[in-house]
Amino acid sequence: MEVKSGQQRQTSSDQLVLDLNEITLRELNNRLRELEDGANVTIENPRGQHSICVGQLKRLNVTVNGHAGYFLGGLCDGPDITVNGSVGVACGENLMRGTIRVHGNASSNGGASAHGGTIIIDGDASSRTGISLKGGTIAVAGDIGHMSAFMAQAGTILVGGNAGYALGDSLYEAVIYVQGSIDSFGADAREEDMTEDDVAKVRELVELTGFDHIDPENVKRVASAKTLYHFDALKGQEY
Repeated sequence: MEVKSGQQRQTSSDQLVLDLNEITLRELNNRLRELEDGANVTIENPRGQHSICVGQLKRLNVTVNGHAGYFLGGLCDGPDITVNGSVGVACGENLMRGTIRVHGNASSNGGASAHGGTIIIDGDASSRTGISLKGGTIAVAGDIGHMSAFMAQAGTILVGGNAGYALGDSLYEAVIYVQGSIDSFGADAREEDMTEDDVAKVRELVELTGFDHIDPENVKRVASAKTLYHFDALKGQEY
C-alpha cells in the first residue's frame, strides 16, 4: 500500500519517496535535512539534475533511481547514497562521512577534496578522479581517466581496471592500487613493492566493494617518491 500526500509519498515499509517531477531540487534537499537519522528515502526521476542530496549531515539511507548530474552527494557528512544510474562531475565532492555507491559510470573529478567516507563506482570513472583527495576511500571497478589522484594528500584509491596518463601527479600521502595497466605516472609518483599490509588492505576493499575481479596479490601500489616535498633551487630541477 502506498499513501500519497502532496509532494511526497510514504510507503507502508517506511520508505519515503520524493519525486523530482513533483518537487523542486531545493525542496528535495530541504526535505532531506528535516529527516531524522536512519530515515529511508527513494528519489525518483532525477533526470540528470545537479546537486542532488548535497550538504546532508544526517545518517540517511538514500536511493536515487536514475542518472544524476554534477555534485551528487557533495558536502555531505553522514548519508549512505546508492545511485541506480551514472553520475556527472564531482560526485562526492568534499565528502566527510558516509558512502556513495554508483551502479554505473562517473564523470570527472569524482571525490574531489573528499576528507572521509567511501565512494564506490561500479563502472568507469573519468579524468581527475580523487583530485586533491584528503582522506577516505575511492574504489572504481573499471578504468580511471588521466590526471587521477592529482595532488591527492591522503586516503586510498583502488582501481580494478586501467589508469590513464599522469597518474598521481604531485601525489603526497595517498596510496593508489591499480590492477590493470598505467599509461604513465605524474610528477613524483612511482610504483612501489606491495607489502603484506597492502595486500590485506586491498583484500578488505575487495570484500567491501564486491569487486571480486580484483586479485589482491596482483595489483600495483603507487605512492609518492617525496622529491617534491621540499623545493631546492640548487638542484636544477626541470619542470
